Amino acid sequence: MELAVCAVKKMARKQFDLIVFDWDGTLMDSTATIANCIQASARDLGLPVPDDKMASHVIGLGLQEAMEAVLPGVDPKYYSRMIERYRYHYLTKDHALTLFDGVPKMLAELAQDGYFLAVATGKSRVGLNRALDAVNLLSLFDATRCADETFSKPHPAMLQELTRELGQDIKRTVMIGDTTHDLQMAVNAGAAGIGVKYGAHPEHQLRTLNPLFLAGSVPLLHDWLCRYA
Repeated sequence: MELAVCAVKKMARKQFDLIVFDWDGTLMDSTATIANCIQASARDLGLPVPDDKMASHVIGLGLQEAMEAVLPGVDPKYYSRMIERYRYHYLTKDHALTLFDGVPKMLAELAQDGYFLAVATGKSRVGLNRALDAVNLLSLFDATRCADETFSKPHPAMLQELTRELGQDIKRTVMIGDTTHDLQMAVNAGAAGIGVKYGAHPEHQLRTLNPLFLAGSVPLLHDWLCRYA
């Protein structure tokens, strides 16, 4: 009954056809793990260890861009080695990661209501597919883009490519993410943006990019999409 009521509400005011989600920190509760793995990779190589704020800030970027941003002053030869160490640490922990409470229900309802669903992520293709398979969501999304396939956020390419692949209008597309990288990508592409406050970047930074909504939890995001998307 709840799904039917939500669908009726949307029929009158639907403003988006394509909903694009970031993955880490938006759908999957992985922010702290990623930050810890970035710090561990620097520690392994005897490099300066970024603090929690800096390690979290680069989440959402491609791995190369993230390592360059988190330690801009080191010899460039270390970046590829940091990526190797990061992957080692992450692979020892990613099996324990879970989706935020309410994510499966939200995605199932959005799919039932006829939205195109996509993912735009700083993860690699191998990493995203492994994560999707682990939480049984491989078949739910209509399209996905990863940082090793195109330009890293906040370049608009991910959103541009997703809309072209699915035959959708960028002005009827909304990007949902937990970082300013996500919201800036939406601005750069001409799409709408929604921020979530439970991920990597603080609320005051997200607000500078004028998102349509800032959700404090997945249930609040779900409710907003049900009422207004």
